[in-house]
Amino acid sequence: VQLQAYGEGLVQAGGSLRLSCAASGRTFSNYAMGWFRQAPGKEREFVAAISWGGRSTYYADSVKGRFTISRDNAKNTGYLQMDSLIPEDTARYSCGISRYRSTTSGLPDDYDYWGQGTLVTVSS
Repeated sequence: VQLQAYGEGLVQAGGSLRLSCAASGRTFSNYAMGWFRQAPGKEREFVAAISWGGRSTYYADSVKGRFTISRDNAKNTGYLQMDSLIPEDTARYSCGISRYRSTTSGLPDDYDYWGQGTLVTVSS
């Protein structure tokens, strides 16, 4: 399976950006999906996750209330809507999918396939 993340951009603090994660090669609805990010000089951290049907979601405390994860299985695509962005959100964002369909895990090891990442820069 291949994952392609889209939505790279530079935005001012307080602005919004939407990331997309397009899957090919496998049935997207068979997988849960998660977003992780890695800022320069920092470890990768969990952002948000969604179960295969979208019924369950889970967010890191740092983004709760500002970010929204969603998916459209008919389009084999997942999304991360990011609002009220702050400079601390600057990072490379990657999407992953997990064969544990109902998971909303925040652990990278629970995800089987990854996209290459897309860069989000938030200026102050």
